Amino acid sequence: MDPNLLKGHLDLILLAIVDGDPKYGLEISKEAQLRTDGYFDLKVGSLYPALHRLEQAGWLSGEFRPAPRGGAPVKYYQLTDAGRGALRDKQEQFSVFSRQIGRLTAGR
Repeated sequence: MDPNLLKGHLDLILLAIVDGDPKYGLEISKEAQLRTDGYFDLKVGSLYPALHRLEQAGWLSGEFRPAPRGGAPVKYYQLTDAGRGALRDKQEQFSVFSRQIGRLTAGR
């Protein structure tokens, strides 16, 4: 996968994964791999800064909870109402973008 493609769509990917039950970083990364048959392998260096940025934007809320297997608490993220709106907007933008790319490349 071209890392530049990931950069342009990381917010959409993360918001879509966190939609539903709260998830912590490693769980988010594993979910991305699972849902895409390994295509998205989110690295710590891009995952956590992006989660922090989305939290600062008010699209995610984070809360420290006990780790699932003991140890230090981990931060669980969930969508806020603003995050749900951002997810819908980003899904629509991506849909339009994908259609237009399809139009450009059709029959070529």
